[in-house]
Amino acid sequence: MTGADLLQAADETARVLQPHVERDWSVPAGTLTWSCWTTAAHIAHDLLAYAGQVSASPKDSYLPYDLRVSPDASPAQTLTVVRACAGLLATAVDAAPATARAWHFGPCDPAGFAAMGVAETLLHTHDITLGLGVPWQPPQQLSELVLRRLFPDAPDGAAPDVLLWTTGRGDLPGRARRDSWIWRAALD
Repeated sequence: MTGADLLQAADETARVLQPHVERDWSVPAGTLTWSCWTTAAHIAHDLLAYAGQVSASPKDSYLPYDLRVSPDASPAQTLTVVRACAGLLATAVDAAPATARAWHFGPCDPAGFAAMGVAETLLHTHDITLGLGVPWQPPQQLSELVLRRLFPDAPDGAAPDVLLWTTGRGDLPGRARRDSWIWRAALD
């Protein structure tokens, strides 16, 4: 996965959520305990954290910094922060050599950080759309890429449905709903 995938995910987030920025984002984001606003800020946080990891290449821990989105930021402004952080991660991923490694519960390559960034963006956009009552599913192609990189043992099926199932957000026929999961971003 590349920076272009990250930007495509962030653009999709803006496309689906921008028409709803005047709504009440203090409501829970789907089944999460976080509000829709907090969930959007979380997307930005993770994207920036991943950009730092890729840029600094720490071998054994996360960098000791954090993103703070002003609590007075509107939903529209928060979506702009999400796009900015996606741009930073996209730049970091595309600038790093494929052989670079940074810590994410083990050594992770730039493509793995891109996959995690796309996953965080799509999954939490889904959470927000549920909270706002907006029908939406993650795009097919991006879902396929995330599944291939982070969930290589995922079952067959429509990629958006499988992605939501693998992360406890949806049902698949004949399979119990998941209540715990972990993706595999680190390389062996």
